[in-house]
Amino acid sequence: MFRHCVMFRWADDVSDETQATVSAGLDALATLPCVSAYHHGPDAGVSDGNWDYVAVGDFASVDDYRAYAADESHVQLIAEWIKPNITARAAVQYNL
Repeated sequence: MFRHCVMFRWADDVSDETQATVSAGLDALATLPCVSAYHHGPDAGVSDGNWDYVAVGDFASVDDYRAYAADESHVQLIAEWIKPNITARAAVQYNL
């Protein structure tokens, strides 16, 4: 099993509608056949200094992750909705 985690910080002027669009796009990515499990959501606000949003995807193999990463809907979501609306991103992948 292979896990991909990505966190980002929203830009100060990002709208609730944009955040909802990103969330819906991530919901759609969760249905890709290469995805074993997928969870995402905003920070709960319990601790100061946390990132604003996280997405965690599990894949049966690195090849499945690569298929996800290259999927046109994934690339489009990043280019059109995520990159223009964040100020920072952090990611890590690891084997379970």
